[in-house]
Amino acid sequence: MNKHFLGDTAVLLGRSLRHISRSPDTIITTAIMPIALLLMFVYVFGGAIETGSDSYVNYLLPGILVITIASGISYTAFRLFQDMQGGIFARFQSMPIARTSVLWAHVLTSLVANLISLVVVVGVALLMGFRSGADVLGWLAVAGMLALLTLALTWLAVIPGLTAKSVDGAGAFSYPLIFLPFVSSAFVPTDTMPGPVRAFAEHQPVTAIVNAIRDLFAQQPVGSDIWTALAWCVGILVVTYLAATIAYRRRIA
Repeated sequence: MNKHFLGDTAVLLGRSLRHISRSPDTIITTAIMPIALLLMFVYVFGGAIETGSDSYVNYLLPGILVITIASGISYTAFRLFQDMQGGIFARFQSMPIARTSVLWAHVLTSLVANLISLVVVVGVALLMGFRSGADVLGWLAVAGMLALLTLALTWLAVIPGLTAKSVDGAGAFSYPLIFLPFVSSAFVPTDTMPGPVRAFAEHQPVTAIVNAIRDLFAQQPVGSDIWTALAWCVGILVVTYLAATIAYRRRIA
């Protein structure tokens, strides 16, 4: 069963990656908005924002990486919706393949595409002066955290991809996710915010994730932030995976 599932997933993953390679504008489009935000906040607002950091681009980058992922997963919902509407899922159901391999292929495609977008954004940040004191283990920890967040949010994207009534509806779910980093420690320290906003910002997942990545980049003790971030990512992953699986079974029933 496992061998059958892995083989089917690999074949369908190759199909999805070929689609991505034939339309690289998807990855470019995903990276454009985060890069534009990075340029705007560093060169327009950066001089007016006090973060206590030596370089605002160092402070800002973790939040921009989260926005990159939130922007990229909308394409997963779009591609999944297109496959559902195009009838390819019905064809797959008539073939002797593992049913969940179809979803996993889309999820792994999202992981690959988003990691490429993240590399592009980090490359631009390096050109803008971003510097990290992290060693290899620190960079691997950051990559692991971003990959886990991508998986969690991608399974969230699967749900509207399966249930949306229109292509616009399939991608619209990502807008609140893109906005969420703005009400966190991604752009400014939370202690500068008014009471109710600060309370929300300090207890939502993006703040813990951004703070953990920021500390890893600076090679500083991460404290409880990394465990809080991991708990959020794993919790979101488990809940969205179960919800997406249920939605998929109902859709193909």
